[in-house]
Amino acid sequence: MSILTYIAGWPLLAALALIVVPRNYRVIIRAIAVLATLISAVLAVKMFAQFVPGANGFQFEQQIPWVESLGISYHVGVDGLNVGLILMGAIVAFAAALCSFEIQTREKEFYILLLVMTGGILGAFASLDLFFFYFLHELALVPTFIMIGVWGRGEKKNYATFQITLYLSIGALIALIGLIALYLQCGANTFDIPKIIEHAKTNPLAVNAQNFIFPLLLFGFGILVSLWPFHSWAPLGYGVAPSPTAMLHAGVLKKFGLYGLIRIALPLLPQAAQSWAHVIAWLCVGNILYVGWVAMRQKDLNLLIGNSSVAHMGFIFLGIASLNLIGITGAVLIMVAHGFLAALTFALSGYIYKQTGTLEISALGGLCRKLPFIGTALLMAAMAGCGLPGFANFVGEATVFFGAWKMFPAVTIIALWGALVIGGIYMTRAIRNVLHGPLPEKWNSLSDANLWRKLPYALLLVSLLVFGFLPKLLTEKINPDAQKIVAMAVAGKNADVVSSPRSSGRESAPYSLAENQSRLTSAATK
Repeated sequence: MSILTYIAGWPLLAALALIVVPRNYRVIIRAIAVLATLISAVLAVKMFAQFVPGANGFQFEQQIPWVESLGISYHVGVDGLNVGLILMGAIVAFAAALCSFEIQTREKEFYILLLVMTGGILGAFASLDLFFFYFLHELALVPTFIMIGVWGRGEKKNYATFQITLYLSIGALIALIGLIALYLQCGANTFDIPKIIEHAKTNPLAVNAQNFIFPLLLFGFGILVSLWPFHSWAPLGYGVAPSPTAMLHAGVLKKFGLYGLIRIALPLLPQAAQSWAHVIAWLCVGNILYVGWVAMRQKDLNLLIGNSSVAHMGFIFLGIASLNLIGITGAVLIMVAHGFLAALTFALSGYIYKQTGTLEISALGGLCRKLPFIGTALLMAAMAGCGLPGFANFVGEATVFFGAWKMFPAVTIIALWGALVIGGIYMTRAIRNVLHGPLPEKWNSLSDANLWRKLPYALLLVSLLVFGFLPKLLTEKINPDAQKIVAMAVAGKNADVVSSPRSSGRESAPYSLAENQSRLTSAATK
């Protein structure tokens, strides 16, 4: 049995076990949840360490036929595109379980939902079957709505629950239509993603079919990812969500749509991807600039963090739109880095809310005096969000900018300005107002985190620093498989140029296949 089955299976088994545990056994309930996520995290670290970069095909693969008439099977495996995401998701899930001490009511139900959400997330990222890929994402999404509605905080809890349910249900429905259309149009008679891709190499989809399916996947997955202008559900939803829920959704589950675009849309719909690349690039400006400006106006720390999280999605979309090896690699890097960062910031804001009962920035101040560890961790998280060198976010954003420059110089300049100026302003101003200045007398009784409470924050912070100082741990795994995605996109573009005499005036692909292979060889040598 594949180690991936155990990574996703342990949380689901623990959720089933909690059903029979009496609700007054609070310590046992919490211990089971923490232990299950710890086992998943340890197995994910082992899987990541044993992963061999550049190996042919998928690793740790397992396939069990289910509905053979439709070509549906339980099929899991990892390559460079999802190995880092599974590692990040397992670590964030363990940290979220540790941070769930803030939940004081209906703890049994909360931990069951948290474990189901974790198992669904990890299973979706490991799945190589379109049916289970989508089903496991929905399995993880439903607990999000329930946890915000039941354990959310603030007066806008019900409105936020309604909005996030409406938006994400519509996005999931649009994506489902696109996936069904892809299954019907590809002619492979299977839901198996590797088989569909192999079939598409010799039997590419017609351009009309690509132009119909790609927007469905782009906007369906885009709504799930909070692509501007379909983003308004995210800051409000994260602002009222319990911290563990926000950590898992903003940090991990939201990457599902981005991963789906890279894994499915780019290799199978290359000509449509080329046609929509400029649209994606300019839409990401909305994430970076508009949402960044909104973040500057926020008076609530969680709303600021939520808008910042949405703004960072713009950098990932820019990397995807570049359609070259450097940009795609950078996009995957940011997905992993942002997962750790979003989880860390929402965990820290949750601790501050638990201590003070408020996240109004004007009501806080001078917290570093009473919360030195939490304050230092929040300061470092803010610097990571600004793209400070030494953190994994810097590596990913810099890589995306290099990859996007040749294709979208104007957008790249705007994105740089948004990252350095707008992001720097709202992050440093929030840190100044929350951590520094005079300490209100009512906060004199605050207490800093003890050793056990420090563990999740330290784990997430160390992860950001490890991949920031040693990005090769990720890039050498990502590059070979990102190259395959780029090769299919470039091949599709070249085929379009050859087949259509009117396409001679269209902009060429950012890098040729030979150039990408040369860059890959150079990167591997370094």
